Amino acid sequence: MLVTAVETRPAGVTGATPGHRPIGARVGAFVALTKPRIIELLLMSTVPVMFLAQQGVPDMWLVAKVVIGGYLSAGGANALNMYIDRDIDALMTRTERRPIVTGMVSPREALVFGVVLAVVSTLILGVGVNWLSSGLALGALLFYVFVYTLGLKRRTSQNIVWGGIAGCMPVLIGWSSVTNSMSWAAVALFLVVFFWTPPHTWVLSMKVRDDYERAGVPMLPVVKGNVAVGKQVVAYSWVMVATSLAVWPLGHMSWLYPVVAVLLGGAWLREAHALYGRAKAGVVGAKLKEMRLFHWSITYLSLLFVACAIDPFLK
Repeated sequence: MLVTAVETRPAGVTGATPGHRPIGARVGAFVALTKPRIIELLLMSTVPVMFLAQQGVPDMWLVAKVVIGGYLSAGGANALNMYIDRDIDALMTRTERRPIVTGMVSPREALVFGVVLAVVSTLILGVGVNWLSSGLALGALLFYVFVYTLGLKRRTSQNIVWGGIAGCMPVLIGWSSVTNSMSWAAVALFLVVFFWTPPHTWVLSMKVRDDYERAGVPMLPVVKGNVAVGKQVVAYSWVMVATSLAVWPLGHMSWLYPVVAVLLGGAWLREAHALYGRAKAGVVGAKLKEMRLFHWSITYLSLLFVACAIDPFLK
């Protein structure tokens, strides 16, 4: 599959030749390879868990090492993902400006960059934090690259369900960085992110359905349509909210977390059911308002994990 991706990549990029690639733009392009906005969300599910695991304020130097190592690990995975997916990235409007497609970074440079980040991040987390956290981060990187990007993405509409496991790992990394162990509370939070990921991704893919169809990626909205997606979003949302409430007893938390989880979960379920209702009514285009749930999903996860960080101080 990797060979296919290399050979079928469209030749028509936007024309950034080696002689016309300013240093500033090149630096920005390598940063873009790491997908910083996605990593911000990953770190939002890492640092608060460290406060919960510590039951207070963790060592700030430890937090810094986890953030740096985690960023480099996720960045390496994202760079390798862009290297593999450069053929379909060139076909989709939302990805056609990515660095490899435009020619600002060559495929070989992206490959080397991703591998270097993987190695460096593994050593930073292993030597500076602990080898359990390092192993979890490396496992997430390998899973994202080989299982999701190479194995699932172009083959099944359930790609993001199982591929999303990589995005759940920061929760376990945050917990293990403090305790050098695992707990049921960490597993429950892992599952919250696991059940959160498909609705978060599917509603975005509803918006850019034509992109995925043009690139031949079998995302659920392409294969099943909006009604089926809405039904799945509702199902996953209920399981996600139920799992978020299970964190309360497992994490021995105070009154704050369950109150926040109920309020946020209720607001999420309202949006999910409203989206499903619009889809069943045959609403399409801007009136479907699928991005309302997408933007709310980011707020939901951020506030839920902030509650995890604050809760220990109220006991």
